[in-house]
Amino acid sequence: MTHTEHNSLAADTATRVAGLNEALAVMPDETGHFGPYGGRFVSEVLMTALQELDEAYRRLKHDKKFMADFHYDLQHYVGRPSPLYFAERLTQQAGGARIMLKREDLNHTGAHKINNCIGQALLAKHMGKPRVIAETGAGQHGVASATVAARFGLKCRVYMGADDIARQSPNVYRMKLLGAEVVPVTSGSRTLKDALSEAMRDWVTNVDDTYYIIGTVAGPHPYPMLVRDFQSVIGTEARQQCLQQFGKLPDAIVACVGGGSNAMGIFHPFLEDSQVRLIGAEPAGRGLATSQHAAPLSRGSVGILHGTRTYLMQDEDGQVLDTYSISAGLDYPGVGPEHAWLKDIKRAEYVAVDDQRALHAFRQCNLLEGILPALESAHGLAHAMELAATMDKEDIIIVNMSGRGDKDIPTMAKIDGMRLD
Repeated sequence: MTHTEHNSLAADTATRVAGLNEALAVMPDETGHFGPYGGRFVSEVLMTALQELDEAYRRLKHDKKFMADFHYDLQHYVGRPSPLYFAERLTQQAGGARIMLKREDLNHTGAHKINNCIGQALLAKHMGKPRVIAETGAGQHGVASATVAARFGLKCRVYMGADDIARQSPNVYRMKLLGAEVVPVTSGSRTLKDALSEAMRDWVTNVDDTYYIIGTVAGPHPYPMLVRDFQSVIGTEARQQCLQQFGKLPDAIVACVGGGSNAMGIFHPFLEDSQVRLIGAEPAGRGLATSQHAAPLSRGSVGILHGTRTYLMQDEDGQVLDTYSISAGLDYPGVGPEHAWLKDIKRAEYVAVDDQRALHAFRQCNLLEGILPALESAHGLAHAMELAATMDKEDIIIVNMSGRGDKDIPTMAKIDGMRLD
């Protein structure tokens, strides 16, 4: 797709969603598209499996027992609702708006990923699939997948890039303790992109007895929809909590964006509240002027990856580029198709945060709040602190603290020249 064609397509999309609230309420459409993005670009074998999954999900999301089981586990196993916490000292340091943290780091397993994994594990059980597979970058989705497999008595295999295994060793060991088989992926960039590709190859081979738990709002339809729906508990809670605590909605919501599940989870219940700014923070790595980043919404173009049409990091020939971020969970060359659509229709804003700003926010959150954020979450926090300084003291910014940073201690220790042994 040329830039001219894409610009025309974006303009057409904006025109077609003139009734924005009505459009937001029904997305994706029946073919799994968010405007021009999304869809299913997969082999015939996987097309059948995806149709089976779509039919099962559309039926079960209206099933009272299924949803009761899902919400029971969210409350009694995951530990929801997660708090909406006033980061008072960070707010004082930043100046300006009040910074509130949606504490997904306090969930069982330490991140937002478990919300989606509970839902998909229940789907696997209802569909009679005794084996689950997953991909992971930072390891949090792998841990969550292994956890729900143990919870429901399912076999589990997790694909993880060899480079990510090296920088996320605590989570690798944790997955193994939970009984999962962790498969190193040594092809390509040896990171999340290649782990996802290997997981899809496994699924093609074992589709009859295997359920693929995709961890983000990317991939072929219906994954962007169902992952978003399971993660929307974050935004539903945040909306209620903000109204209860302040009597009004937040002025802005900030979340990091790799594939985009934590951001979409908190964004979605606010989409029709046009007064609430929605801001996604992509990883600028060593700078957007270099090739060492993973910011497709800021510097990418439209293409197809892992069964969906969206913004990608790719060259002029459509070859997917290697990416870089200090945070393994954001080191991905694509983004969920709903984020691509929200960017085009200007309902959400997307900014890029480099490693140094994320590291600064990571350290400040530790020193001022005693909270160890994931490096992924620190990208959103960095932008929120900068944004707060431009806003009034009565304004409210909610940052989705998508996960805790225990997994990042080896990375930080290496940066600081410290030995952990």
